[in-house]
Amino acid sequence: MIRIGIVGCGRILNAHLHGYRKLREAGIDNFRITALVARNIDDAYMFRKRGEGPAPRPPVLPNDSGDPLGAPHIWLDDFQPDTEVAVFSDYHEMIAAGVVDAVNDFTTLSMHHQIGGASLDAGLHLLTQKPLAVSVKAAKLLVNKAAEKGLTLGVFENVRQGERVRAAAWAVESGQIGDLQMALFGGIGGFWSPDVIVAETPWRHKKVLGGGGGAIDIGVHVMHWIRHVCGEVTGVSGTVRTFEPVRHLHGDPSTGVSVEANVDDTYMATVTTAKGAVVQMLWSWAGRGEATNFPGGPIFYGSKGCLKGSEIILDDGSRRDLLAAYRSEAPAALREQHFPHGLSDAFAISQLDWLEAIGRGEDPETSGVEGLYDLAAAFGIIESSHLGRTVSLDEMLSGGVDGYQREIDEHYGIGD
Repeated sequence: MIRIGIVGCGRILNAHLHGYRKLREAGIDNFRITALVARNIDDAYMFRKRGEGPAPRPPVLPNDSGDPLGAPHIWLDDFQPDTEVAVFSDYHEMIAAGVVDAVNDFTTLSMHHQIGGASLDAGLHLLTQKPLAVSVKAAKLLVNKAAEKGLTLGVFENVRQGERVRAAAWAVESGQIGDLQMALFGGIGGFWSPDVIVAETPWRHKKVLGGGGGAIDIGVHVMHWIRHVCGEVTGVSGTVRTFEPVRHLHGDPSTGVSVEANVDDTYMATVTTAKGAVVQMLWSWAGRGEATNFPGGPIFYGSKGCLKGSEIILDDGSRRDLLAAYRSEAPAALREQHFPHGLSDAFAISQLDWLEAIGRGEDPETSGVEGLYDLAAAFGIIESSHLGRTVSLDEMLSGGVDGYQREIDEHYGIGD
C-alpha cells in the first residue's frame, strides 16, 4: 500500500482527487491518501470529510469550462472512508511524522524545489504539479536528487493523456500526413484577459514566485505537446511582453485586489525540432476586445496533408475523423497503454502511471526529466527574448543561457 501525502490544498486539488476517486472506482486499490498539508490548516479540513471544516470555495471557472480549475468539490471520505487522514500546516511535520511513502506537491511554483527536495531527502517518492520548478537549475536539483536516491519522480503533465494528443502523436508517428513540416499552437485572449488575476492567484504574476508568466505557466504545457507530437525541441526564438502591468481580481479595480505584474502576459515564438518541423506558438493573457484562436488548432502540416481540428485532411481531398482512425487503426496494445483500465481522465491516468512506476522502481512516462526539458524549452522563450537571438535546448539545459533566471536562482540560493 502506497501512502500518499498531499501538500497544497488549493482549487486544483479537486481535479486531482477526482482522478484518485476514478482509480478506486476502476478497482485500483494499492494506495491511500493519508495526509493533507496546507499553510492555513482549515484549507486541509475543507477536503478531508463532509461537514468538517469551512464550506468549499466556489470554482474560479464553470464546471463545464473543460478547465481542471472548474472541477466540482470533493472530499476524501467520498472515496476512501476507511482511511484516517492526518492534517498538518507544515510539510516538514508531515514528513517527520512518518505517515506517508510518497508526496504530491500541488503548491505555489516557488515551493516545488523546497518541498520536493525535502521529500526526496526523506526517501519519499514525488509527483509534482507542473511546471517542475521555478527555474531550470531548481528543476535539475530535483531530477538529480531523485536519480541519486533511486526514487520515482513524476511531473503532472495532463496534456499528454488527452485522447486528441495521443491520436495526433500516433498519426504523425505512423505517417498519416507524411513527414511533419509545420505546426501552429495558441491564441490571444480568453478566461483571464485582458487584465484579470489568473486563477485568482497573484503569485503567477511575480517573477520570483512564478518564474515567468504565460510563457512558463502555459508554455510548459505547449512545449510538452510539441515535444510529444513534433519531436524534441532543438531551438527557440521568442518574444515576450507585459502589455497589462497591473491586473485585478475579476478584472475589476473596485475589488481593491490588484497586483503589479513583472512577468510576461504574452509570448510569441518559433520552435524547431529534431524531426525538422517548424512550430509557431503564441499565447496572451492580454488582448482587448475579443479573443482570437486558430480554428481547429493546434494544426499540424505534413508532406501529404494536415491534422486540423478532429480531422486528417489529405492532398487528395479525403477527410477522416482523427479519433475514429486512432481507435480503429492504432494497435490495441498502444491504446491500452495510453488508456489503461478504460480510464479516460487525464488526472487518473497520470496518477496511475506514477503509482505503477513506484512499484517498478522506475520513473513514469511524464518523468522529472520530461518536466525538466519542458521547463528548459519554455524558459527558452523568455531567455531568447532577453538576448535577442535563438537559444538551443542544450544551452538551456546546461545553464549556458540563464540571464533572466539568475535573479530567481540568487533569490533562493540555488547554485549549480
